[in-house]
Amino acid sequence: MAVFKVEGGHRLKGELIPQGAKNEALQILSAVLLTDQRVVIHNIPDILDVNKLIELLSDLGVVVEWLDEGKKAQDLKSSLVGQKSSPDVGQKSSPAIGNNSSVAGSFTCAFTAKNINKDFVRSKEFCKLSAALRGSVMLVGPLLTRFGFAYMPKPGGDKIGRRRLDTHLIGLEKLGAKLNFDQGESFFELTTDGLKGVYMLLDEASVTGTANIVMAAVLAEGTTQIYNAACEPYLQQLCKMLNRMGANIKGIGSNLLTIEGVGHLNGTEHTILPDMIEIGSFIGLAAMTASEITIKDVQFDQLGIIPAQFQRLGISMEVRGEDLYIPVHEHYEIESFMDGSIMTIADAPWPGLTPDLLSVFLVTAIQAKGSVLFHQKMFESRLFFVDKLIDMGAQIILCDPHRATVIGHNREFCLKGTRMVSPDIRAGIALLIAAMSARGISVIENIEQIDRGYQNIDGRLNAIGAKIERI
Repeated sequence: MAVFKVEGGHRLKGELIPQGAKNEALQILSAVLLTDQRVVIHNIPDILDVNKLIELLSDLGVVVEWLDEGKKAQDLKSSLVGQKSSPDVGQKSSPAIGNNSSVAGSFTCAFTAKNINKDFVRSKEFCKLSAALRGSVMLVGPLLTRFGFAYMPKPGGDKIGRRRLDTHLIGLEKLGAKLNFDQGESFFELTTDGLKGVYMLLDEASVTGTANIVMAAVLAEGTTQIYNAACEPYLQQLCKMLNRMGANIKGIGSNLLTIEGVGHLNGTEHTILPDMIEIGSFIGLAAMTASEITIKDVQFDQLGIIPAQFQRLGISMEVRGEDLYIPVHEHYEIESFMDGSIMTIADAPWPGLTPDLLSVFLVTAIQAKGSVLFHQKMFESRLFFVDKLIDMGAQIILCDPHRATVIGHNREFCLKGTRMVSPDIRAGIALLIAAMSARGISVIENIEQIDRGYQNIDGRLNAIGAKIERI
């Protein structure tokens, strides 16, 4: 298992180019199964979860063409092997993906899902591969609506608490799917003689649940209305791509989607947005380490409330064309509410604050002046990583599984290096930010979790002044 050895206390200076959005990529890649025509996708992030999904699509029979000169089919296999197996601790290892550059290693691929191996969908190998990747759940909608059946094992992914699939399954059942759950094999089987449009009210604004239902509904007979639909930019991107393919989706960007089913979809070309979670991570990193960073081509109008929430922590930034400039913050002060009460930052469905960034906000507040209460509403285990921050010297009160109060140091005290384990993608990047701001050496274990969501993060940060060694 690989680890990061981090020498803290170094200020960074330079430019970072964010990778393509992981969450959007998983949806867009699943959607290629909806047509037998060629779909070209640009700005695909070269990260473990995405590469696993492309490998799974290839195993299903999707023809994958690598259109970048420097990225060929064999690179996928080698990068997956490099990320699955690591040398013994004590031996140096080069990054599994990318190179020592501040530029993200995104790439372009074309996908043609003309001859799908239906027997493979029913195989134990498919269940095993898809169970290791939570994003594989979004293959269900396309497979069900195009081929009349789909299998869905209990998916893997982050260990951040209860992540139920009820929204997916209930929505697909309302469209006409028949559900069978094999308790012994731990997988769901869905079948249909033909999906039919219907009105539905989702019990929660699940992003992946909405995406799955939308992809199933575009080829269903009649009209589907989805109320309380998620409306994140990534879901908007999916809907716009589907419309270019010939779908008829109205209400994009709202919580009421109306979908008129069509007989077939065509090929198209699509560019994935820059990853707003990575952009937010870089903002927090810059403030916490008192660094001067320019984040390139952020598409600022797609970031929603994220910049404003960082400003509530006292972090200033400047939009320069398509770039976002973060100056050196020797000090930054948390705002208070107008009545003087403690600032509260909570996650919420879009256009509220994405829960994927709450870990970064929390660690950034450690060196702010003032106090702030963080309320993680969606996942009951996502704040448990704060015990490692407390070991490093952070002043944090874990109120319960969903709430934590941070009393900022105002740089009067420095965190100290320690040994820790990355429990999930987002906590992993938060721990890396803490380690880079700390005094001394920190070791972060289980960095495969970080690699799942952040492409070559050590090489890219080292290129602008960090001291991170992959061992």
